[in-house]
Amino acid sequence: MASGILVNIKEVMTCPICLEILTEPMSLDCGHSFCQACITANNKESANGQGESSCPVCRISYQPENLRPSLHLANIVEVLREVKLSPEEEQKRDLCEHHGEKLLLFCKEHGKIICLFCERSQEHRGHHTFLMEEIAQEYKEKLQKALDSLSAKQQEAEKLGVDLEKETTSWKDVNGILERSKTFTLKKLETISKEHRRQFQLPDLRGMLQVFNELTEVRRYWANVTLDHRRANSNIAISAYEREVRSDFSDFFQRTHCPPEREDYEDYGVLGLPSITSGKHYWEVDVSQKHAWILGVCVGKYPVSIRMDFGKQIKNQPVSYRYQPKNGYWVIGLQNYSEYKAFVNSASSKPSFLTLFLTVPPRRIGVFLDYKACTISFLNITNHGFLIYKFSSCCFNQEIYPYFNSMKYSDSLKLCSPSS
Repeated sequence: MASGILVNIKEVMTCPICLEILTEPMSLDCGHSFCQACITANNKESANGQGESSCPVCRISYQPENLRPSLHLANIVEVLREVKLSPEEEQKRDLCEHHGEKLLLFCKEHGKIICLFCERSQEHRGHHTFLMEEIAQEYKEKLQKALDSLSAKQQEAEKLGVDLEKETTSWKDVNGILERSKTFTLKKLETISKEHRRQFQLPDLRGMLQVFNELTEVRRYWANVTLDHRRANSNIAISAYEREVRSDFSDFFQRTHCPPEREDYEDYGVLGLPSITSGKHYWEVDVSQKHAWILGVCVGKYPVSIRMDFGKQIKNQPVSYRYQPKNGYWVIGLQNYSEYKAFVNSASSKPSFLTLFLTVPPRRIGVFLDYKACTISFLNITNHGFLIYKFSSCCFNQEIYPYFNSMKYSDSLKLCSPSS
């Protein structure tokens, strides 16, 4: 009941021109009231030569100067705007707030939803109006495009921010380099002999990549090498899991026993298993704890007996003379922490060493044996796998065994696993 009365009051308080609640109401002598803006516009349209206008409702002439504000109506309108409808009316959100009709149309000029009566009002007269169903999809697509555009601009702005931060950081690095360059001094390079130059080469990036690829390739042939404690000399000790050797003893190591018939077996050398008769094989040895060692391969189950001690002789024969490919040894060694040598064939009784010059001291060495190609390569794993030395045209006509010599020092040689 109260809601119906409010609707009737709203109709009374509606401007006959714009069909909306009166705004700054103005009254004529005939008693009709209009919005100030609406009646002012009407004056300009309907004024005749005598300066008279007619009421849009009853057509009675009036003088524009006789228009007067209706304070009484203005107060009623203010109160009416604050009055809320009943909950039932509040739920009718799809109804026009001015006419109580369904909101079915969309005014393109004003961009708002209106009812059929609004379409006929002066405010929307002559405008392009469409049914809501017709215009909804079009505006949905427009909104989606606008949203996509804003999203792209936001991403671009974020990228510019990241680039700016990187550029700022880069400039700080440049300033640091410039400051350091002021105190940089060029040191004179030491002269390198022609013999040393043959062994020493500075790797370029392409060379490093090639070496890395070669190391990856040979590691495909990783062999599960262990130490043969059954045929090792009693002067050395091998770990219980047969992957570490040294020349002293502890609880971790087990003393080996030499067969009686082999008392002349080499003092500090030990063979690896299994024996090799074909294919490609690769293993790595940790030499980080040693300042003297010999590594490589040898032929036969019982290689030439020898005590390794650089510069000394046993039975009037140089040690290096026995460690030669023609005697069944293809090995390299370290003496005095930094003297690296490859043991090559000698035509005389004098020792024959090929001195190796390494830019990076190896803490880990890789050994690659290609039985068919008759080659043995030694790689410096500490220096990304660069080649230390390669024996070519090796004479493999019998079983080949990995060979390890821990020398007479207590530090150990350790076989590495692929995952270490």
